[in-house]
Amino acid sequence: MNDLTLPRLAALVPGLAPSCGPVRVVAVDGHAGAGKTTLTARLAALLDGAPVVHTDDLATHEEPFGWTERLAGQVLGPLSRGRTARHEVYDWVAREFAGSREVPPAPVVLLEGVGTGRAALRPYLALLLWLEVDPGTARRRGLRRDGPELAHFWTGWTRDEDAHFAADPSRPFADLLVRQTAGGYLAAQGPAGHAEPGIPGDRL
Repeated sequence: MNDLTLPRLAALVPGLAPSCGPVRVVAVDGHAGAGKTTLTARLAALLDGAPVVHTDDLATHEEPFGWTERLAGQVLGPLSRGRTARHEVYDWVAREFAGSREVPPAPVVLLEGVGTGRAALRPYLALLLWLEVDPGTARRRGLRRDGPELAHFWTGWTRDEDAHFAADPSRPFADLLVRQTAGGYLAAQGPAGHAEPGIPGDRL
């Protein structure tokens, strides 16, 4: 399979089979600091403003990776029935859930965050993308972004992220591996992909 540019990938996504009721859920996974939010925003724009669910809105200080049930109950369940979902949003400063966000059952919904390719979620996914940035580079980017005052947070996060991926890895199950180049993003066949034109064959 030839590498896909982001516009080409976006053009192919609507042709995927629905994976969660009428919705095609596309997950963007990778290490913290890799740039998943930026990639997802650009992909959403190419998909005519597809809704985005950020797992940072569902995680908490106490449960950085313990958001699976919240996501399933508040988002995936309603979407699977063709209904608008409404999920709580965690306030990382107040350390509590405050407010909510609606997610319509659009043709494509993007799910972004570390661990979105976990085993419990893969049955709901039409496509799993892994952003190819090594952990060290991703963490340096994250520290630059967040500043030295959050260095202690990154120490704990790094430990938790390493433990999560050791127990429940995402990359081996990615359909496409995405890397950022000087000219933009390119997506190549991932470990779980199949050599078909455009997107892995069993997803079409």
